[in-house]
Amino acid sequence: MFEQNPVFIPGPTNVPDRLRRAMDVQTRDHRSPEFGAMLPALFDGVRKVFNTKTAEIITFPASGTGGWEAAVSNTLSPGDTVLIARYGMFSHRWIDLCERHGLNVEIIECAWGSGAPADLFAAKLAADKSHRIKAVLVTHNETATGVRSDIGAVRRAMDSADHPALLMVDCVSSLASMPFDFDGWGVDIAITGSQKGFMLFTGMCIVAVSQKALDYRATAKLPRTFFSFDDMLAANGAGGYPYTPPIQLMFGLAESLKMLAEEGMENVYARHFRLAEGVRRAVSAWGLSLCAERPELYSDTVSAIYVPKGFDSNALTQHAFDTYDISFGVGLGEMNGRAFRIGHLGALTDVTMLSGLATIEMAMADLDYPIELGSGVAAAQQFYRTTAGASLAKAA
Repeated sequence: MFEQNPVFIPGPTNVPDRLRRAMDVQTRDHRSPEFGAMLPALFDGVRKVFNTKTAEIITFPASGTGGWEAAVSNTLSPGDTVLIARYGMFSHRWIDLCERHGLNVEIIECAWGSGAPADLFAAKLAADKSHRIKAVLVTHNETATGVRSDIGAVRRAMDSADHPALLMVDCVSSLASMPFDFDGWGVDIAITGSQKGFMLFTGMCIVAVSQKALDYRATAKLPRTFFSFDDMLAANGAGGYPYTPPIQLMFGLAESLKMLAEEGMENVYARHFRLAEGVRRAVSAWGLSLCAERPELYSDTVSAIYVPKGFDSNALTQHAFDTYDISFGVGLGEMNGRAFRIGHLGALTDVTMLSGLATIEMAMADLDYPIELGSGVAAAQQFYRTTAGASLAKAA
C-alpha cells in the first residue's frame, strides 16, 4: 500500500504507470532491423526537447555523471584548461571529475545559493588572450541549492570576449522541465539523464553535441572507450549500438517524448513553474527561506530550504521517512544539516504536490519547528486554485 506514496526528491523522479508499461517489454534483439528503425525518431524527439535542429544526440547506459565524462574525454586533452564556477555540489563534482582526468581546472569560487557568474566568466575569458581555456563548464540547475543559472548570459559573456572555448552545460535536472535553448544559447555539449524530466528509471545519459564540439574529437587525447562519440555515432548510423543498449529505457524514452509532446513543452514548463511557485508560497508562509539568493535564480524543479537555527535538516528528512514513509531531499555539501530539499519535477500535479507539503509540514510540527500547522499548505492551495483555470485553459 505504501508504494503509492510519491517521492519529493529532485531525482530520480516518480515514474508514471504509462511509462512503466512502455518499459515492461520482453528482451529484444538490439541487432535487429526493428531496433535500428526506432533510433532516428527517438533522436529527433530528443532534439526538440533540447531545442536544437543540428546537434547530434548520443546516448550511453549511464547516469548524468557519465555524460560529464563523455563530454570532456571526447573533446579535450590532458593539461587542457577548463573554466568552471563552483556554487553547489554538482558543479563541485564536475570539477572533481575534470581534475581526475588531468585537466587544468580554473575555478571561480562562488557562494552556495548564487548562480553562474557571467560577469566573472567574461573577465576571465577576456584576459585569456592566448585562448588557453578550451571549455567553459556550467551547471544549469544546481540541485543542491535550488538555483537556476542564466546560460544565455554565459554565452553572451563568451561572445563579448570573442572567445572560442566550448560551452558545456549540465542540464540533468532542468531539461524537459524548464526552458532550454541549445541552439539559441550557443551550447556545444549539453548533458542530461533519463531519471529527471523524462520521468524514467536511472540508467541512460543523453548528450546533445554541436558540430563544433564534434570537430574537437580530431585532437582530443583523453582516453575513451565506453564513452566514445566515434564508436557510438558510427554504430547508430548503421542502425545499431557499439555494445548492449538499455533497450527498455529507450522504449520508455520514446513514450516519454510522446507524453511531453501531448502536453506541449510550453505547458510542461508552465506546470513546473506553478508547482514550484506553490512550494515557494508555502516556504514563505512557514517563515523559512530558500537557499537561492534571489528570485531570478529560483529553480522550478527543486527548492532547497534552510531550516531554522538550532534544527537539523537531516533529522527532519529522516523523521518524514520513518514516520510518514515519504522521501524529501537531504542537504548536500555545504547545505548538509542546514537545508532540506523538495523536488517538484516530473510526473507531479497540484494534488500530489499538496500531499508533499502537508507531510513535510506535519514532520516539522512533530519536531517543534516554529511553524503554524496548515499555513504552508493553505498558501499553496490559494495559489494553485487561483491559477488552475488559466493553466487548464492553456493546456486545452
